[in-house]
Amino acid sequence: MLTPKSTEYCVISAPFGRLGAKTELVDGSLMISKIDYLLPNTALSAPGNQLAKAFLKQCEHYFSNAAFVFDLPLKPAGTAHQQKVWRVAQSIQVGNTITYGEISKMIHSGPRAVGTACGANPYPLITPCHRVVSAQGLGGFMKEDSPGFYRQVKVWLLKHEGVP
Repeated sequence: MLTPKSTEYCVISAPFGRLGAKTELVDGSLMISKIDYLLPNTALSAPGNQLAKAFLKQCEHYFSNAAFVFDLPLKPAGTAHQQKVWRVAQSIQVGNTITYGEISKMIHSGPRAVGTACGANPYPLITPCHRVVSAQGLGGFMKEDSPGFYRQVKVWLLKHEGVP
């Protein structure tokens, strides 16, 4: 039986650009350890193991049906605070949003700390921090970027999920 490499990275096509996924062997189990939103001109790199292939297939399902629920093993990550924020993000139903301030009240934190945790999310798309918005509108997303690529991804995802 072939043993998967300890770490692999693939880049797949997405309607808004590219998605990168890092798979890693953790205590004998293959897990996703990072997902990246990448610019459309990023070179594609085929999935090299079963988990990466499952990631590709599940992304295809999500892109054709926004209500699709991902079911992939994720490497444990984040601080206790980040994990609280990400759990709330996981609970937001498709087509809905919640504000940074609403989450901060739920977990007894500050809105900026919630935004920072969303920006540090290693599993965007699967942990849908794009559903967390500002009380005044869209809000930031992931990190500040001059061309606004990450905001464009957020807009695409929310429209795909039926958020006006």
